[in-house]
Amino acid sequence: MSALFPVSRRGFLQGGLAALTLAVGADGLVRSASAAEAKPAKYGADTMPGGTVDNPLAFVSIASDGTVTIVAHRAEMGTGVRTSLPMVVADEMEAVWERVRIVQAEANEARYGNQNVDGSRSVRHFLLPMRRVGAAARQMLEAAAAAHWSVPVAEVRAVQHAVLHAPSGRRLGYGELAAAAARLPVPAADTLRLKARAEFRYIGKGQVRATDLEAIGQGQASYGMDLRLPGMVYAVVARPPVLGGKPRRVDSSKALTVPGVLQVVEIPALAGAPGFQPLGGVAVVARNTWSALQGRAALEIDWDDGPNADYDSAAYRQTLEAAARAPGKTMRNAGDAARIWSDAPESARFAAEYHVPHLAHASMEPPVATVCLQGGRAEVWTSVQNPAAAQSAVAARLQLKPEHVKVHVLLLGGGFGRKSKPDFVDEAAIVAQALPAGTPVKLVWTREDDLQHDYLHTVSVERLEAVMDDRAQVQSWLHRSAAPTIASLFSVGAKGQQLFESAMSAINMPYRIPHVRVETAEVAAHTRIGWFRSVANIPHAFAAQCFIAELAHRAGRDHRQFALELIGPARSIDPTTLGDSWNYSESPTLYPYDTGRLRGVIEAACQGAGWGRSLPPGHGLGLAFCYSFLSYTATVVEVAVDAQGEIKVVAVDMAIDCGPQINPERIRAQLEGGAIMGLGLALSSEISFAQGRVQQSNFHDYEVLRHAAAPRVLRTHLVNDNHALPPGGVGEPPVPPVAPALCNAIFAATGERVRSLPVRRLERPAR
Repeated sequence: MSALFPVSRRGFLQGGLAALTLAVGADGLVRSASAAEAKPAKYGADTMPGGTVDNPLAFVSIASDGTVTIVAHRAEMGTGVRTSLPMVVADEMEAVWERVRIVQAEANEARYGNQNVDGSRSVRHFLLPMRRVGAAARQMLEAAAAAHWSVPVAEVRAVQHAVLHAPSGRRLGYGELAAAAARLPVPAADTLRLKARAEFRYIGKGQVRATDLEAIGQGQASYGMDLRLPGMVYAVVARPPVLGGKPRRVDSSKALTVPGVLQVVEIPALAGAPGFQPLGGVAVVARNTWSALQGRAALEIDWDDGPNADYDSAAYRQTLEAAARAPGKTMRNAGDAARIWSDAPESARFAAEYHVPHLAHASMEPPVATVCLQGGRAEVWTSVQNPAAAQSAVAARLQLKPEHVKVHVLLLGGGFGRKSKPDFVDEAAIVAQALPAGTPVKLVWTREDDLQHDYLHTVSVERLEAVMDDRAQVQSWLHRSAAPTIASLFSVGAKGQQLFESAMSAINMPYRIPHVRVETAEVAAHTRIGWFRSVANIPHAFAAQCFIAELAHRAGRDHRQFALELIGPARSIDPTTLGDSWNYSESPTLYPYDTGRLRGVIEAACQGAGWGRSLPPGHGLGLAFCYSFLSYTATVVEVAVDAQGEIKVVAVDMAIDCGPQINPERIRAQLEGGAIMGLGLALSSEISFAQGRVQQSNFHDYEVLRHAAAPRVLRTHLVNDNHALPPGGVGEPPVPPVAPALCNAIFAATGERVRSLPVRRLERPAR
């Protein structure tokens, strides 16, 4: 057995892996945004903890039989990252994909670079480092072969798992070269020869199947919830029903009589800003999950609901509406939108307000973590997007050095931003600390726990005002957003959206309008506000894209043509000139706002959907588009609305320009998943509060899109596979244009305008 790098396979698995963020994390979005505002010199991965690593010694090993093992250092939650990044390494090193084995890294950002799978940044930040890893490995193998044959290295070439010497026809396999290559120094980055695009075997080809596809499809994949360990016990937590609440009195005597219940453990109440702290409460530990649940039900707890006991969604919506109608904090100001509005005749003015409720991540797999403490060390098995944050949380809770906390990263049954917050891992550590050393405790959240104690997507009222002259030219634009901020997670009393939130489809709109003003209202949060797939782009794009359609209708214009004229000709815009100094933490030079690319996806989606064609009665086409996470997306939805107001989504066309297409099948999968998720959010999903408590409890009253409601036709259009461009995000951009495209389609079908989500169905008078 030999290895390209000095790591045996056994050692690699047992020790070498003692080593997996939206610009988010415990230290994520908020910190990144703040840092970007204060020190705009750092961009991209340099703003993230751990940055990037391109050392092949950390990522690749080769066994004597030629098996190439590649480390996937980022967690898999359905994006296909466990395939895409190793595929890049394999392509550059000329490895045969069928002879590649992928192993999941443990938490170790010093070894692997940033591991927070959030912010649609995996390929964006690691495409080039992973190419360098593969190229370095290939060149080391070539150098080893040249030395073995005593020929110039220029005469040898790596081809599909072997190095060839063309003049002599000799050939050595990777397994035969691994030991010698391992003794060579890693080539310096400036000496690497990266493949030309024409040489790619896997990148951009769409021929590599997802690594976990077969196991997932056959129900054989193992997620965090599936973990079983000898001697394992199970825990569930009774949490305060209201954020900031705590128990006045706890009587656990009945719970302790439930067969199988072993112990009751207090979880300390949260203090200060929520952050990633547990919510507090009482954990019941049992021999099995059923007993733990029965024990929890038997607890007698008198709750003090605390300061958020009066949180009520209906009343809070009125608060948001009032805030959206009053002047707010200025986030962007060009020209004098207020004067244009006040001077315009009533007939030239148009205003509308849009509402998006709280949304829950509702992953198929609720949060779960297993922790075992022994000998001053902790071992953690969990499904998290940000294993480093989990490691830090457990280390802090148990007063251990981070390197004494080993985090095994398991497959995630969905994440959507929820599982980058390690509060549930911290809960498991608290319970494990109360148990005998060496006892693994699996702490399980139920579906009800997840929906009622989530880090929710913000609730929002967006008010837009515009003045349009008699030539249908938009002269002024005001966008005022009233929504509690993610910053409230980390700062007590934080109010009003921050720059990073406003820069998601509000301040960075590129339209040719002379007078623009964007404001944010300072409203308080009464529940945990977290980041959610595509974050503030959801309410901002919903409002802006419906508003443009409404303006087009008032002007008597075709929506598509009106939008293209509003965007104007293709041009490159420095986002800082739009007031966006955040730009997803990327360089404004490397990532300008390219209106030509935006126009391209609009044209692609419209062409795919047959925009302008004749439709049956009751049918309508709706368009929306968005720039988010540095990619351009457009969606056209066709709906049919019957006489009873029932809405059927007939077809969806989605187009994306994310720059270079590394794994086209994964991109298409993200578009398809984004369409389904976006339709669910638009049609049926809503979290509401009464007396501080979430009113929904499971999928019967927090509905995600049902199979029967899914469109039978879903076409995806990948635009502009330009490898000269830096890559944009793919995971989050598909979602924002779906809801406004749907609502615009409903208007086209019925003449009825929907400005509040979820749509559910259109009201019709009883017969």
